[in-house]
Amino acid sequence: MTPSTNPLPIIVPTPRAVGVQPRALATGVVLVIGACVSLQFGAAVAVQLFPVLGPWGVTTLRLGLAAVVLLGLVRPRIRSWTRAQWTAVVLFGISMGAMNGVFYAAIDRIPLGVAVSIEFLGPLVLAALLARRWVDGLWVAVALAGMALLAVDSASGDEALDPVGVLFALVAGAFWMAYILTSKRVGALVPGSGGLAVALVVATAVVAPLGVPGAAGAFADPALLGLGLLVALLSSVVPYSLELNALRRLPPAVFSILLSLEPAFAALFGWLLLGQESGLLRTLAIVLVVAASAGVTLTARRLTPAGSRRGR
Repeated sequence: MTPSTNPLPIIVPTPRAVGVQPRALATGVVLVIGACVSLQFGAAVAVQLFPVLGPWGVTTLRLGLAAVVLLGLVRPRIRSWTRAQWTAVVLFGISMGAMNGVFYAAIDRIPLGVAVSIEFLGPLVLAALLARRWVDGLWVAVALAGMALLAVDSASGDEALDPVGVLFALVAGAFWMAYILTSKRVGALVPGSGGLAVALVVATAVVAPLGVPGAAGAFADPALLGLGLLVALLSSVVPYSLELNALRRLPPAVFSILLSLEPAFAALFGWLLLGQESGLLRTLAIVLVVAASAGVTLTARRLTPAGSRRGR
């Protein structure tokens, strides 16, 4: 998965937006749902390339092609960047590359919906640590209850979850925490999308040592290269663009709650495109993670005083 550019837990709701037009609200909702659909559909397509290119090869191909597309569109003016900007972008790229590589390694071993649900623990834990309130800990407990159900399902079901895949998903969640913090830093220091474009180059370099042998095979087969480009567009370029436009129309709280649907979309496309069935316990586990993700946003402390300017 490519987590969203503005992941759920880092957005603290501010007082209810005044004067949000219904049409803009409806458009924003459609854009966010479109981003979620594109992201998880892209992940499901990527899984089908694993037998040929391997998960690290697909990661390298996807990030590299996305970097080329964004560099061509954005053309960042890197000569004027300061050391602080470069440091922020490089750290952002490292966390992005590691997060994507380990996540693709996870969905090579366990179902897509399960992997996204486990990975969501990273942002939820970060939200609880930053908030330091009992109610946020309660939402993390709800998500952990979902993980416990996954463990029970794995132990009692016909097909146990691959423990290495589960470990990869947990590590991806940890890198997602780093991604959240570094992306926020880049957003504050680097204007526009130039930081994202260069970070994608760094991310490609991070996964290249493990992924170049597999990715190279795509350049000998136009069909594989075309699918790789499709994954890059679906999992990076399209969702980033949709989310950016959605944030211009939606209050942060609404945006965050909608993003909490990602595990559900992941399970849906895992079932539709990959034939990954979800039994009762797995479905309930995913529902708990979605509920925890939405809950941590709905109950977030409103830090902005009434009457002050809204901010992200």
